[in-house]
Amino acid sequence: MPQHATSGLHRLTRTHKLSVAGVAAAGAAALVFTVVPGADADQGKSQATAVENVQPVAFSAVGTAAKAQQATIAKQADNSAAKGKAEAAAAKKAAAVKAEKARAAKAAANRSAVRTAIPAAAPKAVAAKPVATAKPVAKPAAKTYPDNLDGWIRESLAIMAKKGIPGSYEGIHRNIIRESSGNPMAINNWDINAINGTPSKGLLQVIAPTFKAYHVEGTSWNMYDPVANITAACNYAADKYGSMDNVNSAY
Repeated sequence: MPQHATSGLHRLTRTHKLSVAGVAAAGAAALVFTVVPGADADQGKSQATAVENVQPVAFSAVGTAAKAQQATIAKQADNSAAKGKAEAAAAKKAAAVKAEKARAAKAAANRSAVRTAIPAAAPKAVAAKPVATAKPVAKPAAKTYPDNLDGWIRESLAIMAKKGIPGSYEGIHRNIIRESSGNPMAINNWDINAINGTPSKGLLQVIAPTFKAYHVEGTSWNMYDPVANITAACNYAADKYGSMDNVNSAY
């Protein structure tokens, strides 16, 4: 083999090694032909054969680095996509929370507006209960007595009881029978009282001065009135004798 061919091969091999470190296989082959211009046909063949025999070590290195870079880029893309999804989900959740708060605030405002628009119901008027008025106490009906001796005595006793004048039915009845025989219009025109101008009158024969002095309030001022005559005579007898029951003769 000629010496120059061997030297050329050696030079080609060194050049190729230098070129392969930074470029692809095809570029290295082109570079070989460029670096050695004017080479003869044999030299070209030798160079081509040398190129064909070069193993693609540099290509494998470049491919591994590219794959690693692609994996890194893909991982970054995945991370970026995941982060974007997370941020989008967070933004969506925040928007939902904000929308819910806005809805609640609007609902509260609507309720407040409704309460303001509707006037408060006026309190129901409570009908005043009629004040219970005390029923007037009915006065007991005045007791009536028969218009006879029995009725006159009983009515006189009722008045005497109120005035605190003592006497009994029996004592009054007994003295009436003796003095007037029960005649309310009886009059004595012959005794000393008549002679003195003050005859005795009525059921118990009372003279005018005595009747006036012992008249009981609430009875008639007529000496002939049966109840007035009995009550005044009993009042006098109580003062002089303690009671009409103690009188058994002219008094």
